[in-house]
Amino acid sequence: MDYALDEGPGGGLRLGLIVLSVDTGLEWEARQVFAGRAAHVMHSRIPARDHVTPDDLAHMAPELTRSAALLPPGLGAVGYGCTSGATVIGPAEVAARVGEAHPGTPVTDPLSAVIAALGVLGVDRIGMVTPYLPEVVAPMQAALGAAGIEAVASESFGESDDRIVGRIPEAATLRGMLDVGARPGVEAVFTSCTNLRSMAVIDEAEAALGKPVVTSNQAMFWHMLRLAGAGERARGWGPGRLFAV
Repeated sequence: MDYALDEGPGGGLRLGLIVLSVDTGLEWEARQVFAGRAAHVMHSRIPARDHVTPDDLAHMAPELTRSAALLPPGLGAVGYGCTSGATVIGPAEVAARVGEAHPGTPVTDPLSAVIAALGVLGVDRIGMVTPYLPEVVAPMQAALGAAGIEAVASESFGESDDRIVGRIPEAATLRGMLDVGARPGVEAVFTSCTNLRSMAVIDEAEAALGKPVVTSNQAMFWHMLRLAGAGERARGWGPGRLFAV
């Protein structure tokens, strides 16, 4: 039989995600942005410990290249799906290790994506909602501070077990967003953690607060699309003010 090749699933826009082995939220929220869109998102898993501490997070670094190598070539961008992991390992090292498997491919992570997103939104004073222990929150706030972003308010669920984080309901996260977002001096809310479900309540939180709400997954998907050269056509694919810019 005769045939002609096309660009493959997604019309040629191919994105790679590296998902933690314990993460149950990232792929769920990816579907909320990419389902039915002209994009093909492929996932690889990286071994991760159940608990989110700096030591546990650092153990992912040697696995990044191997996990990235399981993604096919020809990707428009690769995202490493761990905000706290990127904080501890460092975005530059994340990009270097992923780049060993995908040379020349743009690489991002939620921390880098959030910094880029807040810059586009013109925000430098945020309120944070996280699931983390203080020893994870502190270096993340320091990394944001080094990028000129000040956390003027912060609330946390205080949970180190990622298996539990994945079961925190969106309603609880929304309450945290509204609480922190109403604090004095807060220009936008940043909800951190790819495993903390929050995508479905971004629009509700923004409407109530009258200010931007940025989450780890939302920002990473937005940044991946921009890095892949699809930012214009992907406008409106996801929730919040971020996907309108």
